[in-house]
Amino acid sequence: MKLIIAYIKPERLNAVKQELFKREIYKISVTTALGCGRQKGYTKSYRGVINEVNLLKKVRLAIGVNDDYVDKTIEAIKAGACTGTIGDGKIFVLPMEQCIRIRTGERGTEAIG
Repeated sequence: MKLIIAYIKPERLNAVKQELFKREIYKISVTTALGCGRQKGYTKSYRGVINEVNLLKKVRLAIGVNDDYVDKTIEAIKAGACTGTIGDGKIFVLPMEQCIRIRTGERGTEAIG
């Protein structure tokens, strides 16, 4: 079992969801996030005051999958999120020791579904 965490541009969320659904991956958690990488933010002027914005809006996806779905999930995120420009995002794959479905008490791969 793996936990896949991806940070993507907010405007690419629908495209990523569609790519995941095409590959029969339906369980996903989405949260808003702020971050910066190579983009390094931007500067803007508001009422004569220059303001440097270092943290850009991103969307954080968390997807728990069984081992045979890892590559399909990564490919779906890449296909939906890639624009070819800086700031497209990152994907992290972490080992997941346990998954427990609260309703039934199922554990492991059965709990992920």
